[in-house]
Amino acid sequence: MKLSIVIPFHDEEENVVPVLNEIRRCHPEAEIIAVDDHSTDRTSEILGGQSGVRLCRLPRRLGQSAAVYGGLVRATGDVCVIMDGDGQSSAADIKRLLEFFPEYDLVIGCRVERCDSMARVVVSRIANRLRRGFTRDGVTDSGGTPKAMKRECVEHLIPFDGLHRFIPALLSRAGFRVIEVPVSHRRRLHGRTKYGTWGRAWRGVWDLLGVSWLLRRRIDPRIVGADAGAPDRQSPSP
Repeated sequence: MKLSIVIPFHDEEENVVPVLNEIRRCHPEAEIIAVDDHSTDRTSEILGGQSGVRLCRLPRRLGQSAAVYGGLVRATGDVCVIMDGDGQSSAADIKRLLEFFPEYDLVIGCRVERCDSMARVVVSRIANRLRRGFTRDGVTDSGGTPKAMKRECVEHLIPFDGLHRFIPALLSRAGFRVIEVPVSHRRRLHGRTKYGTWGRAWRGVWDLLGVSWLLRRRIDPRIVGADAGAPDRQSPSP
């Protein structure tokens, strides 16, 4: 399987080199796609000097979901992996996720021991419970990384601000096989998180209502397009 690894970055100048070096060391054969979400520090400059990395620069700040989606649609691998650019997830865990292919279509890293503030952990747990109740995706940690998915899954993602938290819900409802796998989680060594705790929680509630409506109204393109390659049948002449 050809492997593509997508990493979104925003103002992570101190984390760029260690994150990319770890990925190269663990997966030297992988296609690496770095997406700079219009950073205001030296992130874009440092990324531009990295060899063996496909760099996508967003024209303005669009958010993590846009950066993730922008990287996924550019990926050419059979399996696409999403990692965070803050260094808190481990590239070594990707091998564990790949063990579940091809039986599963989406494999999610579940952070068993979170190395975040207590406030972020509590809010995340509440948000995950609400999401599971509304979307029925059966996933305990939708924000966990790394995530690995088959290339065909990308075509069933809908680009919107907040997508990265609802990838399991969208793909499981589309009929793809989803499983969670325990992964490690590390403390952030450089920089600071770009998310506020409570503001993020309120926005997540609105996103949840919108995605719940979408899942109930969704039309499966694989059903309506099942015979797209065959000619339409002509009605017999009277």
